[in-house]
Amino acid sequence: MNDIEQNTFTVGFTDVDPSDRLKLSAVCDYFQEAAINHAEKLGMGRSAMAQTGEVWMLSRLNVLMERRPKYRETITVRSWPRGSEKLFAIRDYDILDENGKPIVRGRSGWLIVDIEKHRPLRPQEKVTKLPLNAGLDALPLLTNIGLRDGLKLAGERTPFYSDIDYNGHVNNSRYVQWIQDITEPDVLEKADRIRLDINYASETHFKETTELWAIPIENGFAYEGRRNGGIVFRAELGIFQEKEIRK
Repeated sequence: MNDIEQNTFTVGFTDVDPSDRLKLSAVCDYFQEAAINHAEKLGMGRSAMAQTGEVWMLSRLNVLMERRPKYRETITVRSWPRGSEKLFAIRDYDILDENGKPIVRGRSGWLIVDIEKHRPLRPQEKVTKLPLNAGLDALPLLTNIGLRDGLKLAGERTPFYSDIDYNGHVNNSRYVQWIQDITEPDVLEKADRIRLDINYASETHFKETTELWAIPIENGFAYEGRRNGGIVFRAELGIFQEKEIRK
C-alpha cells in the first residue's frame, strides 16, 4: 500500500507573488491535488466513492509556511492519511525543500458525505482501510475557529464558472484566494512565515454572493464569509517576520 503520496515540482510563475515567493493559495492547491491523487491510488477516489453514494468534502485546514519557497525552486509535496477524529478523516501534508527539509506543513479534516442525504457519515469504516502512518504528524491538532466580535465588512464575492469545481460548488482553495484579496498586498508580500487556519461551514454555488468580513487580531487577521445571515467559512491568518511562530 502506498502510505505516502509524493510528487516533485518546480515552483511556477503563477504560484508566486511580487516577492517571488510561493503564495498561500498555491500551497492549498498543491495540498488538494496531493490528497485527490492519493485517494485515487488508495481506491477511495472520486469514482469509487460515487459508487457507494459518498463524496469527500474538506471541512478544516491548517497550514504553516515556515519558509516560502521561491520561483523556480524545486520542492517535494507529500501527503498521507492519519486516522480519524470524531467525524473527520485526518490527512497531513508537508513540502520539502531540495535538501529534504520540511518548509511547509499542513493538516486537514475531511468529511465523508452521503450525496443523496447531504449528511456526514462516520469515517471509521473507510479510514481503517487506509494506512495509519502512526507518529507521522505534520501538525498536532485540527483548529476549530471560534466566533469573533467586531468584524467589519471588507468586500464580497460572487462566484462564477472559474470558481466552481467538479462537485458543483466553490472550490476550497478559492476561499483562500478571497482571503488574500481582501488583505493588503504588502502585508502578504512581506510575510516570511504564514499560518492559516480555516473552517468550511457551508457550500457556495454559482452566483451565490458571499460577504467577506475581517478584523485585525494579534499577529494577523480573522475572517468570516457570510451568506444570508449564515456562516460560509471562518479563518484566521497569522503573519510573521520573526523566528517565533505559533504552532
